[in-house]
Amino acid sequence: MGESDIAEVSQLLQQALVADGHYPLGEHKWLDLVHGGRTGFAGFVAREPSNGPLVGYAQLSRGHDTWGVEVVIRPDHRKPDAEVGISLLFAALREVGREGGGHVHLWVPKPTPHTDAMAETCGLRRGRDLYQMRRPLPVDDDHVRIDTRPFVPGADEAAWLEVNNRAFASHPEQGGWNLDTLTEREAEAWFDPEGLLFHERDGRLAASCWTKVHHDTEPPLGEIYVISVDPDFQGLGLGRALVLAGLDHLSSRGITVAMLYVDADNVAAVHLYRKLGFEVDHTDRAYVTDMPASS
Repeated sequence: MGESDIAEVSQLLQQALVADGHYPLGEHKWLDLVHGGRTGFAGFVAREPSNGPLVGYAQLSRGHDTWGVEVVIRPDHRKPDAEVGISLLFAALREVGREGGGHVHLWVPKPTPHTDAMAETCGLRRGRDLYQMRRPLPVDDDHVRIDTRPFVPGADEAAWLEVNNRAFASHPEQGGWNLDTLTEREAEAWFDPEGLLFHERDGRLAASCWTKVHHDTEPPLGEIYVISVDPDFQGLGLGRALVLAGLDHLSSRGITVAMLYVDADNVAAVHLYRKLGFEVDHTDRAYVTDMPASS
């Protein structure tokens, strides 16, 4: 992916963002795109006519145990037959087959019956649903504050990675991070070390809350980005305490609306967030399949 390719795709993504009110690519895939594509990356474009402007884009990224694909269609080319999306999705799936096959996730924000039909046509079935939940800030109740300190770049990466990867050992997106994964995010314009809160016990990182501010929304959204609790310290209520610490931090920055993502089938987490005042704003959906290797 050269600079002109990234610029052209970015323009299409911006059109989709304005039309839909949400980001058309997940963060992992966005970082793959802006870094020009890495091992396991493939981008597919649709044009109409053949040398005209983009009308659709699909991006494929190989994870540590799964393939992720997302499809973005220009708003004025979205039709009930989903022809553009189906063509792009089939192209991505064929590439997975050529690369040895494997488990595939197609992520769709705010799915509709048309996206259900597109996925079914391409042989995918419904998988995970992901809630985006929101609540107003500040938090009203007089909750107990927990001691935290901010992340120190260049000193705290190893400790954070160890706890994150232990906490999310089986998670398809959040698990298996390495130093490159973390430092890429530290290099992003949105990264603020003051917003990555560490809670330590007995000289160890016990839990953390990583917050993120989305300044390109109206109003700006403050995200509870990652809550990591070391398995050795689970059952102590640290998850709830760190969420509240993160909400307090976001509120201190003038943010009036907080959001987070949670798997819909994580009943305990959804219950916790509802008790903390969050409600479901919308659902994102993963469609899944297992692609055999092809010659």
